[in-house]
Amino acid sequence: MQVDLIRHGATAGNLQKRYIGITDEDLCAQGIADLEKIKPFLQRRSLLIASPLIRCIRTAEILYPGQEIMICRDFRECDFGDFENHNYQELSGNPAYQNWIDSNGTACFPHGESPEAFKRRTVRAFAELIQHHPGHDLAIVAHGGTIMAILEKFAVPKKNYYDYQIPNAYGYKTEFQEKQLHILTKIMPESAINC
Repeated sequence: MQVDLIRHGATAGNLQKRYIGITDEDLCAQGIADLEKIKPFLQRRSLLIASPLIRCIRTAEILYPGQEIMICRDFRECDFGDFENHNYQELSGNPAYQNWIDSNGTACFPHGESPEAFKRRTVRAFAELIQHHPGHDLAIVAHGGTIMAILEKFAVPKKNYYDYQIPNAYGYKTEFQEKQLHILTKIMPESAINC
């Protein structure tokens, strides 16, 4: 089973290095231009799945025009709570933000979602998708955190969540076999390179 994992194109908030989780921003011009660069490296898959947020839906529409999009609510990005729509410069000096930094990103976001709860819902949604659609090749358009959580759980060799950080309009072509994701190729605006 082929599984393409693609991070949405950039938004204005992404370019400003803001924590854009549940904020429903559309793509910016640069985000759209970068998606056009990766489009030639993608193949149509039998199922196209996207997060419900507009930046993912628009990305899916650009990369796979005319294909029906299945929305997976649990592929939405983490709710960053009080950090939502702020960048590290604006949060500098905030004791709650420093606590989160000191926890190596494991503490709950104040008035938001815990990273562990986010990972659990994402991984569960991916496992259910695989279980309910055997024999289908998938293209998943989601968020950086969503892709990181899926790869941390299923990719081999095993790596840490943060080892899978990818920029906007990047992704991975993978193969799912025996409950594991094998990374075949990295998808990036510059070109497709083998991993």
